Amino acid sequence: MSRRLVSLTLDTLEDLPRPCRQCVYWELDPVSADRACAAGDPGLEKEAWVSQTLLEWGSCGKLAYVDGMPAGFVMYAPPAYVPRSMAFPTSPVSADAALLMTANVVAAFAGGGLGRMLVQGVARDLTKRGIKAIEAFGDAKFGDADDPAGGCVAPADFFLSVGFKTVRPHPRFPRLRLELRTALSWKSDVEYALEKLLGSMSPETLLRPVRPAPATRSTGN
Repeated sequence: MSRRLVSLTLDTLEDLPRPCRQCVYWELDPVSADRACAAGDPGLEKEAWVSQTLLEWGSCGKLAYVDGMPAGFVMYAPPAYVPRSMAFPTSPVSADAALLMTANVVAAFAGGGLGRMLVQGVARDLTKRGIKAIEAFGDAKFGDADDPAGGCVAPADFFLSVGFKTVRPHPRFPRLRLELRTALSWKSDVEYALEKLLGSMSPETLLRPVRPAPATRSTGN
């Protein structure tokens, strides 16, 4: 099974799940988002947001593919680019952090470590830009029938499971934080599996090609 991570672009934007491709929950303030949905094509607003953010700030999302199939994605940006970020009771996002807006793994691929892979991809990207941390608003009651965010806020349990810590508690929308130096210290799933199976030997040693033994001259008559 092959897995790869790519940056979000206007081309790969089409590989987001259709409900997410048409969603502008994060990209617009609440009033503008309602207006865009009423106009009938919020996908255009989403495309415009991605285009502007790419031009002004750079990469703002990652997609994971498994055997060529879109399997999950994350989107992130400075809070100044995310009008919805100020609508949460646990706002604002810290000045030294980027906001991880949303994260989603397709149900068929859940439980395979893709969430951690996506977050680590974000961490690598943001570290190169000199950003110290990722923050996110989590939904502590994800899946409830009265979900005010319509599923657009990722479960708080997901963020906690990949290393985030709660920095501002709330019964519904806690704000969580991940220091990038922590994310970059994670080992890959392959390294972890090798160590678990084969003990303390390093994966680099285990995967190094074995050289053939030198040929010996026969001593027979």
